Order: sequence, then C-alpha cells, then structure tokens
Amino acid sequence: MTTTTEQNKELIQRFWEAMNKRQLETLDDIVARDVVRHCQATPDIEVRSLDQLKDFLGQDTDVFPDSIQTITLLIAEGDLVAVWATYEGTQTGAIGSFPPKGARAQFDFGAVFRVENSKIAESWVTWDNMAMLRSLGHLEDGASGE
Repeated sequence: MTTTTEQNKELIQRFWEAMNKRQLETLDDIVARDVVRHCQATPDIEVRSLDQLKDFLGQDTDVFPDSIQTITLLIAEGDLVAVWATYEGTQTGAIGSFPPKGARAQFDFGAVFRVENSKIAESWVTWDNMAMLRSLGHLEDGASGE
C-alpha cells in the first residue's frame, strides 16, 4: 500500500498523541511489529520490536511521568518523516546513575521515521544528553559530564 506524505505526517502525529496520552495500545495499529529504533543518545537500549518500543516508552514514563513531547517542525518526503520537537517532563525516577531530582527537563530533539505499509517501521532519534542533564541540574553549566 502506498501512502502520501500527508498520510505519513498524520501517522507520526497519531504516534505523538499516543505517547503524550500514554495510550500505548494505539501503537498496535500504527507501528510495525518488527519496528527498529536507532538512537545514539541511548546506545544500551535496543528496540527491535513493537513490544520493546512499548517497554522503552513505559520506562521513559516511569522516569518522567508528566512528560509531553511537542512537535515544532514536521517534514515529509517519500516514506520518511522528519520531526524536530521539544521534550518536557519532571524527573521522578533515576536516569542511569543520576538520581531523581524532582526537576523539570526541557530539551529539543530530532527524529526521522520511515513508514512502510502505513506503519512506522524504523526511526532514528537523537538529542544532546548533556543539555538534558544540565536542564535537570545534574551538571553545572559548562560541565562535560566526565
């Protein structure tokens, strides 16, 4: 089935809405069962299936239960949809060795999604971990995190 770029953009918007509303069951209809997520910011987290993606999103909600991701730019070409967005949320769980701070994170991130058969089949996501940790108060301004 061929989809248009507008349909692909609508698919990504549905994905965003499901994440923000914590309606992960919606992903069954819009994400491929063998979805692959690539992310240099989380190299130890492997996502190679819909169930693993749901687990990852659930873990994110455990750390940032009030998180909201807001799309600021959405561009589509062919089977690819690019997103620039802002992530905001209060850290109530640990991030690796960084304990809960109760502080609010706010940082921008980018993602590219590949759509196949009207479902999200693959994604590439990236953000600046240092900026995120700084926004939570885990690093001082100018600190490298080393």
